[in-house]
Amino acid sequence: QVQLVESGGGLAQAGGSLTLSCAASGSIPSISAMGWYHQPPGKKRELVAEITRAGRVTYAGSVKGRFTLSRDNAKNTIYLQMNSLKPEDTAVYYCYAEYNLGLGPLDQWGQGTLVTVSS
Repeated sequence: QVQLVESGGGLAQAGGSLTLSCAASGSIPSISAMGWYHQPPGKKRELVAEITRAGRVTYAGSVKGRFTLSRDNAKNTIYLQMNSLKPEDTAVYYCYAEYNLGLGPLDQWGQGTLVTVSS
């Protein structure tokens, strides 16, 4: 199994920055990808950024050039650096991990952290 603990988030002004962290524990070698989704108020959950085991990073078009997803393998932690924040970035951000223990792909989600961007 994989466990995820998120930190970061909070309140920022438009144009400001915040950093989210997500630490994984458990069956680390089984993880194939980690990343972040967000769910704005009244909307569905959407992918923000993802990093694969090989290190390939993909971003949603709405955050490309403003957000940076990185990974510290020694700490089993991913970071989402969010710059040039916009009010529309306001959402609950969820860390997730895709992993496989040999019985098929599984997903693990963090508890979610609220990011609020004021105009």
